[in-house]
Amino acid sequence: METVFTPWASLAGGVLIGLASILLMLSLGRIMGATGVLAGLFQPRDGADFQWRAALLAGMVTGPVVVWLATGAMPAVEVPISTAALVLGGILVGIGVTYGSGCTSGHGVCGMARLSPRSIAATVTFMIFTGVTVFVARHVIGG
Repeated sequence: METVFTPWASLAGGVLIGLASILLMLSLGRIMGATGVLAGLFQPRDGADFQWRAALLAGMVTGPVVVWLATGAMPAVEVPISTAALVLGGILVGIGVTYGSGCTSGHGVCGMARLSPRSIAATVTFMIFTGVTVFVARHVIGG
């Protein structure tokens, strides 16, 4: 499996995520952790809470449509693993964000920007286990 390095697209995506995080914090005083946003969608405090969460998630999901409208082609998505592996990965991520009290977007983007010791520790843990997972998947299992 080859990993394609896309520095400009990655930089643009990072800038957009950072700007969205800042705007959400400035406008609503909320942290843009994707799992927290999703979880709160199913148990909103009120109608306004549901609306901003639904709008944010709709924006995340419709991103490929924006690319299609801008370029005339849908972005290529290749998933080099089985559906079972995707489901298992999703379950493991769900367990991890529960025990880690948040996900990489909440801790890595927002928490580290606030110099939160808990978020720094969580992000370091995420990165270590990401490296271990990639190593095992590529060199031990042979994915």
